[in-house]
Amino acid sequence: MKKIIAFAGSNSKQSINKKLAAYTANQIENVEVILLDLNDFELPLYGIDYEIAHGIPDNAQQFLNEIIASDGIVLSLAEHNGAYATVFKNIFDWMSRIDGKLWSNKPMLLMATSPGGRGGATVLEIAKGRFPFMGGNIIAEFSLPFFGKNFSEDGLLDAELNEALTNEIAKFEKAI
Repeated sequence: MKKIIAFAGSNSKQSINKKLAAYTANQIENVEVILLDLNDFELPLYGIDYEIAHGIPDNAQQFLNEIIASDGIVLSLAEHNGAYATVFKNIFDWMSRIDGKLWSNKPMLLMATSPGGRGGATVLEIAKGRFPFMGGNIIAEFSLPFFGKNFSEDGLLDAELNEALTNEIAKFEKAI
């Protein structure tokens, strides 16, 4: 059975991006879903001086191992001030010190959501521009605006958004 990992680019215990990633991954048929939480991979703030003095922390390698062992990635990015959340950028930086192609060319369904109307569109654009240089194989993408209005544990409440997500999931399923 194929194995996919799903996680949010957030360390919020109530992360709306984690809810979206988990919901989406569980819509994919015939796969084992491993839901990862960045809180389980605590890391010091990346800095070259720290790396020289202490090396690369085990948690960076362990998270990278999860990517390598997977058949696909479902990632929903939190947007903080128009960019990645610090916790995501930090693990991303640490993993890049191990392997510059850290996404290992795994098929990826890349998403974002937010309480507002842009649905994390800015961070999605940043990731779509950067990830391919880092071994990112973005097969599908989705942005969910107005999370509180549009998301339910039973599915997306807006029919048009639900259809769009279903179509992106189908693209991802074909790639894994």
